[in-house]
Amino acid sequence: MRPPLPLLLAVLALAAPAVQAQLRLPAIISDGMVLQQRQANPIWGWDTPGTAVTVTFAGQTHRATAGADGRWTVRLAPLDASAENRALNIAGSSQRTLKDVLVGEVWMCSGQSNMQWSLSQSYHGDLEALATDLPLVRLISVPQVGTQELRSDFKGQWEAASPASTPSFSAVGLLFGRYLHQVLKVPVGLIDNAWGGSAAEAWVRRSTIESDPRFAALMESTRKREGELLSPQGRAAFEASLQKHREDSAKAKAAKKAAPRAPQDWLTGNARPGNIFAGVVHPTLGYGMKGVIWYQGESNAGRAHEYATLFPFMVEQWRKEWGQGDFPFYWVQLADYREEKPRPGESDWAELREAQTKAQRLPHTGQAVIIDVGEGRDIHPRNKQEVAVRLARIALARDYGRPLPHRSPEFRAAQFEGGKAVVTLDTFGSSLRAFDVAEVRGFALCGEDRVWHWATGRILGSDRVEVSSAQVPAPVAVRYAWADNPVCNLYSADGLPATPFRSDDFPLTTAPKPAAK
Repeated sequence: MRPPLPLLLAVLALAAPAVQAQLRLPAIISDGMVLQQRQANPIWGWDTPGTAVTVTFAGQTHRATAGADGRWTVRLAPLDASAENRALNIAGSSQRTLKDVLVGEVWMCSGQSNMQWSLSQSYHGDLEALATDLPLVRLISVPQVGTQELRSDFKGQWEAASPASTPSFSAVGLLFGRYLHQVLKVPVGLIDNAWGGSAAEAWVRRSTIESDPRFAALMESTRKREGELLSPQGRAAFEASLQKHREDSAKAKAAKKAAPRAPQDWLTGNARPGNIFAGVVHPTLGYGMKGVIWYQGESNAGRAHEYATLFPFMVEQWRKEWGQGDFPFYWVQLADYREEKPRPGESDWAELREAQTKAQRLPHTGQAVIIDVGEGRDIHPRNKQEVAVRLARIALARDYGRPLPHRSPEFRAAQFEGGKAVVTLDTFGSSLRAFDVAEVRGFALCGEDRVWHWATGRILGSDRVEVSSAQVPAPVAVRYAWADNPVCNLYSADGLPATPFRSDDFPLTTAPKPAAK
């Protein structure tokens, strides 16, 4: 039996809003966002399959049709930077109007804890926050979600930089963006997706790293660990650790003590290959941006030999995923950390720094050397201002044509004669200078016995250093700042520290050991 017509119309009227509310946008495309100037910008969302969608912005109109999965995408034609607060209109099964949309420079701030490290945790963070009441600098943070399933969205929103919003944002990212905004006089958008303690393999799509034979050993150990943790015994052990944590936390609370740290589930954490790409990177994939600043490597230091392949692979994969060509990718080399050693020797952190330096062979890459900024007892240097300055120099010089010194001196060659080594460095238009004292400190020499001894350095001209040691009468190799926490003082005249290096090709301590026969 059919319901009376008035009742049917009432039911349809109630149902209509639900039908019309199918248009949905991702968090990255929302009020207050910044679009990258002078390049095509994808705008996407979801609607009822087959629905025609129209996007209008800044005199442009673009149309698309929602596919079988509901997703639709249009590309805005390139626009010049604009601080005008304009509306972006989207009409599909319902309508959305995004407000306060700007056009300028967009950068992603990525890596592990030293990129995640907030402004409030850094030196002068309170003062820096007061100096960042900048309505044309916009910030958005991506939550930390570790998963093997590709996520399409996240919870977050764009905010203007202000004394209220900046204290919890990435210090390096915020200060880098502020320099760009103040120099370029254009809006700046910053996307913070850093995750403390993360490993590089977690930032790459699982299928790509799994199909590359160079990472066969890494993925073999991954699958073995997954099997153990996903087994009934593995899950039971984790549940037992959670229960113990709850009990210990209750006792700590009763005793008015700090609660113990909760056990971490590796399966949903920041080291499992593919986890961060799927849960953090993928929801923003394709958003128009200028480039990436990156601060990571500490978690991979014990596998520096592998990182020499893995890190450039990650950069190349991100560029392929984004489809924007070889966008700029600038990173921070590891700072000095751990105890100062009385004798020169091997160092996994030095090997990781070398892997980072070699990654500059990729196009449109750059490295900020901060071997003078670290703290021996803390893996998190509080001086994020200097880190941001060195990254900003690279971007402003490479991408925006500002004539700024931006590249640290790098090893070019070494000649051994007369019981000494003469090291030549690329100074990139500058000259060498020893900080604090005339003697150059941080060098080590070895002879055929490969036993390292400290050596003294003397600057010759603008780009050479003479290195000698009474304990090494016939040197065959030279190293500079090759330690976890080296004591070194060689700079360019512009104040950029020389890049740690070695002239030898001796086997790395982090290289895989030969299989036993």
